[in-house]
Amino acid sequence: MKFGINFFPSFRPEDSTTADYFAQCLRLAVRADELGYNSVKTVEHSFYDYGGHSTNPCIFLSAVAALTKRIRMMTGAVIPAFHHPAHLAGDLSMLDNMSRGRLDAGMGRAFLPKEFEVYGVPLHESRPRFEEAIGAIKRLWTEDSVTHKGKYWQFDEVHLMPRPVQQPHPPIWIAAISSEESFVFAAKNGFNIMIVPYAGKPGQLQEFVKIYRKVWAESGHGAGKEKIQVSQFCYVAESAKEARAGFDRIATRYIETFADAVVSWKGVSSDQYPGYDKMVASILATTPQKIIDTNSGFVGTPDDVVKQVQQLRDTFGECEPSMQINFGGSTDEEAFRTLNLVGQQVMPKFPD
Repeated sequence: MKFGINFFPSFRPEDSTTADYFAQCLRLAVRADELGYNSVKTVEHSFYDYGGHSTNPCIFLSAVAALTKRIRMMTGAVIPAFHHPAHLAGDLSMLDNMSRGRLDAGMGRAFLPKEFEVYGVPLHESRPRFEEAIGAIKRLWTEDSVTHKGKYWQFDEVHLMPRPVQQPHPPIWIAAISSEESFVFAAKNGFNIMIVPYAGKPGQLQEFVKIYRKVWAESGHGAGKEKIQVSQFCYVAESAKEARAGFDRIATRYIETFADAVVSWKGVSSDQYPGYDKMVASILATTPQKIIDTNSGFVGTPDDVVKQVQQLRDTFGECEPSMQINFGGSTDEEAFRTLNLVGQQVMPKFPD
């Protein structure tokens, strides 16, 4: 079983500066590489304390690539709808080269109305732009000369530079939460998926994962070859009481910043985001206790976390937990303790 770490900044100015947060992330990434973690992932968001410190995953992951030897770089996720596909394909290919073939290209549709507003992309164009861009990027990576005549982008005889290291192209991952269409799209195209249990409807996400695996096999990609990554909160200490107290503090801040961002959905609706009104209501009602009750976080002693990891596998099958271990208000002592305890006492219980 593989394990990854997930850097998702979600803090206030009084908690940390952006520079200090990323300096801590780099130190953690180097240690994760030493401990045998599989991947390090970061997000693309804008304009809010929720994720907005990380507007370009490729910049941070380039720094990680320069400091590490084996851990994989994962965009979690870049937003194709907000970028020209030829430009994004080149950025990702450059990162694949800088990491010498360690890129996992995670892509998402975005979901915050403010981002669509600022970047001039209508919400109703979210999915068609997403799918068109990914198709173009894949062609640019694999074909010598590409002419593309799409609805949103057009270009003639483009030879992408640089070429990706991984052949035929870096693995593609799709962020999927509450739309069955996203799971089916990923499965039909042979793309891996990244899921977020705490943002999904209880029970529904498990069904979507089953559909994904079924469609994957029916599409001829080979049963069991699909990969699923699950974003999880994670706070580990020698005592359960200490772990719970620390998790409550930083998870509360995360929920606050998340709520600030999703409030932009009030008064907004889109057929591209069915059920998001209910998802927003669920997020606004989230508490640290609910995160624990739904097994959306690994919180406790190493022995507790071993049981929680097994429960996650029982729920979703074989998967890679991608753990958010520093929320922006985490001290070095807290973050490294969690990283080390998972790496040294939890991961050996689940050999790859």
